[in-house]
Amino acid sequence: MSERAAPFYCPYCGEEDLRPGEQGHGAWECADCNRAFQLKFLGLLARGLPPGGGPGDGGETA
Repeated sequence: MSERAAPFYCPYCGEEDLRPGEQGHGAWECADCNRAFQLKFLGLLARGLPPGGGPGDGGETA
Protein backbone atom coordinates (compact mmCIF):
# COMPACT_ATOMS: atom_id res chain seq x y z
CA MET A 1 0.00 0.00 0.00
CA SER A 2 1.32 3.47 -0.85
CA GLU A 3 1.67 6.42 1.48
CA ARG A 4 -0.71 9.36 1.39
CA ALA A 5 0.25 12.33 -0.74
CA ALA A 6 1.74 15.31 1.04
CA PRO A 7 1.15 18.95 0.05
CA PHE A 8 4.02 20.58 -1.82
CA TYR A 9 3.38 24.11 -0.56
CA CYS A 10 1.29 26.08 1.96
CA PRO A 11 -2.11 27.11 0.53
CA TYR A 12 -1.85 30.46 2.39
CA CYS A 13 1.68 31.74 1.74
CA GLY A 14 3.01 29.36 -0.93
CA GLU A 15 6.16 28.40 0.98
CA GLU A 16 7.39 24.81 1.14
CA ASP A 17 8.48 24.50 4.80
CA LEU A 18 5.65 22.18 5.90
CA ARG A 19 5.59 19.66 8.73
CA PRO A 20 2.93 17.15 9.79
CA GLY A 21 0.65 18.67 12.42
CA GLU A 22 -0.17 17.32 15.86
CA GLN A 23 -3.96 17.64 15.35
CA GLY A 24 -4.26 14.28 13.63
CA HIS A 25 -4.53 12.75 10.19
CA GLY A 26 -4.18 15.24 7.34
CA ALA A 27 -3.00 18.12 9.55
CA TRP A 28 -0.04 20.22 8.42
CA GLU A 29 1.82 23.21 9.84
CA CYS A 30 3.65 25.91 7.88
CA ALA A 31 6.81 27.18 9.59
CA ASP A 32 6.91 30.32 7.42
CA CYS A 33 3.46 31.82 8.04
CA ASN A 34 2.78 29.92 11.31
CA ARG A 35 -0.56 28.55 10.09
CA ALA A 36 -2.02 25.10 10.58
CA PHE A 37 -4.37 23.53 8.05
CA GLN A 38 -5.93 20.17 7.33
CA LEU A 39 -6.36 18.32 4.04
CA LYS A 40 -9.27 15.99 3.56
CA PHE A 41 -10.32 13.85 0.60
CA LEU A 42 -14.08 14.24 0.20
CA GLY A 43 -14.72 11.58 -2.44
CA LEU A 44 -15.23 11.10 -6.13
CA LEU A 45 -17.73 13.10 -8.12
CA ALA A 46 -20.81 11.25 -9.33
CA ARG A 47 -20.13 12.47 -12.85
CA GLY A 48 -17.05 13.93 -14.47
CA LEU A 49 -16.53 17.45 -15.67
CA PRO A 50 -18.35 18.38 -18.89
CA PRO A 51 -16.32 18.42 -22.13
CA GLY A 52 -14.25 21.59 -22.34
CA GLY A 53 -13.35 21.75 -18.66
CA GLY A 54 -15.47 23.32 -16.02
CA PRO A 55 -16.33 26.68 -14.51
CA GLY A 56 -14.19 29.50 -15.84
CA ASP A 57 -13.30 27.85 -19.14
CA GLY A 58 -14.99 30.62 -21.11
CA GLY A 59 -17.91 28.50 -22.28
CA GLU A 60 -20.56 29.85 -19.94
CA THR A 61 -23.80 31.16 -21.36
CA ALA A 62 -25.78 33.95 -19.78
